Amino acid sequence: MHTTTSQPARAAAARTAVRWRQRLAAWCAGASALLAAPWASAEVPAIFRDADLALGEQLIRQHRCAQCHADKVGGDGSAIYRPQGRINTAGLLRGMVEQCNSALNLQMWPEEVTAVAAVLNRDHYRFKD
Repeated sequence: MHTTTSQPARAAAARTAVRWRQRLAAWCAGASALLAAPWASAEVPAIFRDADLALGEQLIRQHRCAQCHADKVGGDGSAIYRPQGRINTAGLLRGMVEQCNSALNLQMWPEEVTAVAAVLNRDHYRFKD
């Protein structure tokens, strides 16, 4: 008996395969730079020490985070980053990225959420251990 896979199931499988290929490509591209970077220093919160910054940068571009933030707060969107505001720890920053991931159905894996949060920490928040 011949079984067929439904079109939605095939589309879901294709999206998963694309995501895995993207993750692998991003990891390969950023692995050597990440290993040599001073990011692994003790001044980085433990939650971000193994984060793939290249992947985080790619995901920020891919999901158009800056555009969404600009739509919410105006300007270039950077006003959304308030280090003295309610996001005052690395864990809360990662939690906020997870909230965006869930609310917008971005379907990012946990390590991808951490990568995005690590980039935001590096560029805007600068939380230490």
